[in-house]
Amino acid sequence: VQLVETGGGLVQPGGSLRLSCAGSGFTFSSYRVSWYRRAPGKERERVASIMSTGSSTNYADSVKGRFTISRDNAKNAVILQMNMLKPEDTAVYYCNVVYFSKNYWGQGTQVTVSS
Repeated sequence: VQLVETGGGLVQPGGSLRLSCAGSGFTFSSYRVSWYRRAPGKERERVASIMSTGSSTNYADSVKGRFTISRDNAKNAVILQMNMLKPEDTAVYYCNVVYFSKNYWGQGTQVTVSS
């Protein structure tokens, strides 16, 4: 199982970023995928999840209305569209899959929201 995140960077408050998670080594379309983040000095936080078919999603209260998670199973990809970014969204963002009861993580991508 391999997960690779891309798309992080530096953005001003109010701006947008689009993160992508590419999965390989397993039947990507059969598993729920989640995005987590960890900010400096804080606990890891689940940001959003999407079920295998994309029919159901859920979000942390802190990002509802600003972030959208989607997936393209034909490309083995999950996208996190982040709008109206705030400085408190600054963190390393990780893609996660639970496969046969084991957690798999990508290497993470840094998102920095600052003026």
